[in-house]
Amino acid sequence: MGGRHAPDPWLELMRAAEHVAARGATSTFSAVAPAWRRRTKSEARWPVTLTVAVAVVLQLRLPDQLALHPLYLLYLLPALEGALFVGLLIANPFRFERFSRPVRAMSVVLVLLITAANAFSAGRLVYLIVTGHTGKNPVYLLASGAAVWATNVIAFALWYWEFDRGGPVLRALGERHYPDLLFPQMVSPELATPDWDARFVDYLYTSFTNATAFSPTDVMPLARWAKLTFLVQSAVSLVLGALVVARAVNILH
Repeated sequence: MGGRHAPDPWLELMRAAEHVAARGATSTFSAVAPAWRRRTKSEARWPVTLTVAVAVVLQLRLPDQLALHPLYLLYLLPALEGALFVGLLIANPFRFERFSRPVRAMSVVLVLLITAANAFSAGRLVYLIVTGHTGKNPVYLLASGAAVWATNVIAFALWYWEFDRGGPVLRALGERHYPDLLFPQMVSPELATPDWDARFVDYLYTSFTNATAFSPTDVMPLARWAKLTFLVQSAVSLVLGALVVARAVNILH
C-alpha cells in the first residue's frame, strides 16, 4: 500500500542553507561593490552651471578679432546656449536625476555650440599669429590665448563628463559597468570613500591635466572615443600654447 514519504529533515535543512547562502552572497555583493558599479546619489547641478557660465563669459569677452563673424553671431550663439541651458535647468533643476533623449540631445547640442565657437576662436588666433596680425601687445596676446585655452579645457571637460558611461544620470543609476575613463579610485577603492563616484570636478581636472601635460596623467582613457578625444585636446593645447608663447616672447624681444 503506497503512501506519501515523510520529508527528509536533512534535505530540507540543506535547501534552507543554500537559500540563506544565496541571499547572503547577493547582499554581500551589494555591500562591497564599488559605488561606480551600483546606484548612487545623483550629481548636483551647480558645478556644471557655474563652469558653463564661465565659458560663456569668456567667449563674450574675446576681442573682435577672435569673435565670430558676422558679429551678430557673437550674441546669437550665447543666446542659443542660454535657451538650451534654461531648458536643461527646468528638466533637472538641482540634480541630474531624470534621463530622457530630448534632454540629453539638448545637453549635447549645448556642449557642441560651446566647442564650435571656441574652435573658431582658436583657429582665428592661430591664423593671426602665423600671419603676424596679432599686434605688438604681449599682454593682450597672452590674455586672449589664455581665454581660448581655458574655454577649450571647459569644453573638453563637458565632453568627458557627458559621455563617460552614458552621462551623469546613467552613471548615478549604475547601469554601465564598463568605464570609458578609468579613475584611480576605481582600481584602488580602498583609497576612496564607499560612495565615491566620478563627478564633474573630476572631469574638469582630467581635462586640465591633459591640456597641460599633452597626455593622460592619472586618468586613463579606455574607450576609443575617449582616446581620440584626448588626442585632439592635446594637439589643440600644444598648438595654442606653443604659438601664443612663442609670439609673445618674440614681441618682447
